[in-house]
Amino acid sequence: MSDVNSEQTALDPKLLEILVCPVSRGPLEYDREAGELVSKDARLAYPIREGVPIMLPEEARNLDD
Repeated sequence: MSDVNSEQTALDPKLLEILVCPVSRGPLEYDREAGELVSKDARLAYPIREGVPIMLPEEARNLDD
C-alpha cells in the first residue's frame, strides 16, 4: 500500500513556476509538510491530491480560520 502523504508531497518544481493563485493572480508557495500551495496574498491554501494541485477557490482552505 502506498503512503498517500508521500504522494501529496511530490510536486514538479516547473509546475510551481507557472502556477498562480486564481483569486489574487499572485505567486504560490509550496508547503511540502501540509501538502498545499499557499497564496499569502489571498490567504488561501490549495490542496495537492495525488501530486495534482487543486486550484479551485472553493476547495482552498482559508488561512484566517
